[in-house]
Amino acid sequence: MADRVTVIGWDGSPLTAAARSALSAATLVAGAAHHLALPEVPPGAERIRLGSVDLAARRIAGHRGTAVVLADGDPGFFGVVRTLRAPEHGLEVEVVPAVSSVAAAFARAGMPWEDARIVVAHQRTLRRAVNVCRAHTKVAVLTSPGAGPAELALLLDGVHRTFVICEELGTAREQVSVLTSDKAADHTWRDPNVVLVIGGTTGGPPAAPWLMGQDPTARPVRGWGLPTEEYDPQGYAPGTAARDGSWTGAGEDPSLRAAQLARLGPRTGDLVWDIGCASGAFSVEAARFGAAVIAVDIDPAACARTEQSARRHGVLLQAVPGRAPHVLESLPEPDVVRIAAGGVPVVTACTDRRPERIVAHASTRDEAEAIGAALADGGYTVESLLLQTVGLDPHDWSERERSVVFLLAGRRADVPHP
Repeated sequence: MADRVTVIGWDGSPLTAAARSALSAATLVAGAAHHLALPEVPPGAERIRLGSVDLAARRIAGHRGTAVVLADGDPGFFGVVRTLRAPEHGLEVEVVPAVSSVAAAFARAGMPWEDARIVVAHQRTLRRAVNVCRAHTKVAVLTSPGAGPAELALLLDGVHRTFVICEELGTAREQVSVLTSDKAADHTWRDPNVVLVIGGTTGGPPAAPWLMGQDPTARPVRGWGLPTEEYDPQGYAPGTAARDGSWTGAGEDPSLRAAQLARLGPRTGDLVWDIGCASGAFSVEAARFGAAVIAVDIDPAACARTEQSARRHGVLLQAVPGRAPHVLESLPEPDVVRIAAGGVPVVTACTDRRPERIVAHASTRDEAEAIGAALADGGYTVESLLLQTVGLDPHDWSERERSVVFLLAGRRADVPHP
């Protein structure tokens, strides 16, 4: 019974001496069709075409002899090593790596990549991969059948990016194509391929990166629920209103914003709707968590203000001017939603789209009860709070300002509570 397997990475270049030595001694070789066709594979070795790595691992564990698995690039990087090392297989794994497909793709593009986000796109995870591409300026997407460049482009509708599509890296059929995202759906692409999704300007001067996947232009701000002036230094005046009443002093209160963020928990891979974005403070803070954000407001000036704030803080978001709930019909599916304008009709429209969590606020008890009822009718478990914030002068402890607001938070009833 085999208790050891050697995993050899292949990037199209000649195999190393260590890889050739391990492969020549193999009595079982597993890999894709192009791996099994390599001349170094011993003619007498049993060959397994890799489909399910888990099933292959069971075959290897039951094999009497020396087993080798061939895989593209670095098999320890989003590769087969994780599955082969699962405790139930009892295999000791030795790895002979090659250049990863991501490293090769960025090399073909002549770009550094320590600041890149790297995602794997399957049909079940494609939407989350697209949200990462919405939120970040440089993303490498490891694609799969049904979740390739064309599907990425279709789901990025309305967001401009440049695609560097690397097909069959390391083979005689290797091809690298550079085109805008709106053109990618017009082509048929060969598997396997890696897509570099580049674009979206965050504005600030680049700093020396020190953390993998971190945008060097992002502004390093400490803290959340910051004063509104941090996001709108032009001086949006709380208490003024846009044409639909979307700007209210209570809705812009930093303490309310912090409570809303805590209940929504935006994270990388999520899409956040911010309906009634006003100064853009909530949108920018949600984007700082790594989430993709679509900021909606009836007032184009509010959308412009939100975009300016995003650039100042080095984050990406999409601002969409329009009246909710009608403008929401064409937007992609959200994971969490913050509603600051529109009342019950917008709440109902959002519950119909089934995001995991929704927050809204109200200035009166009647309005709060109506929103809470709309959330409950939509299948959400409702939390209701009355938040009161009093700003004090630190010199004489006199009251400077007061904010009183109802917070309504809905969690979809069919989603288990963490």
